[in-house]
Amino acid sequence: MTQPPSQPAPKPSPIRPTDDAARTLAQSLMETARFAALATLDSTGCPLVTRVAFGLCPLGQPISLISSLALHGQYLRANPACSLLVGEPGPKGDPLTHPRLSLVGTARFVDNQSSQHTELAAHYLRGHPKSKLYIGFADFSFVRFDLRLGNLNGGFGKAFTLSPDDMAQPG
Repeated sequence: MTQPPSQPAPKPSPIRPTDDAARTLAQSLMETARFAALATLDSTGCPLVTRVAFGLCPLGQPISLISSLALHGQYLRANPACSLLVGEPGPKGDPLTHPRLSLVGTARFVDNQSSQHTELAAHYLRGHPKSKLYIGFADFSFVRFDLRLGNLNGGFGKAFTLSPDDMAQPG
């Protein structure tokens, strides 16, 4: 009687269970970021990655101020699915050893004429004072990013998947 071929042992997952240290690191990366890499999709599904200003609204959700003239602004209006990357390499060492957080979610534009826009502008200008030059331009809108999940790479061997609750700013 022949033995059936043995199945290879499953590979261990590189994703660690989310813990308080991962939550704190993710929250810190979001809180200290002043810009992010934003990935959007064009009408054919091809990605475009651009650098955008980044901040958190008073409720702790990621926001940016985006022009409708920019390709990424046009792509977000057509398809709001997007991803943001925050976290910069430090001044020394291998860039891949420094923590970074990929945020996956949906972009929601805020109407320029709404009271929400006025509140966001006052808050946003505290962290991005130079945006005062264009924050009132008709083509600029705030975009709030509703997060679906986060992928935290805290350095080699420190990968975590986070829920929106895991990334919520302490309040």
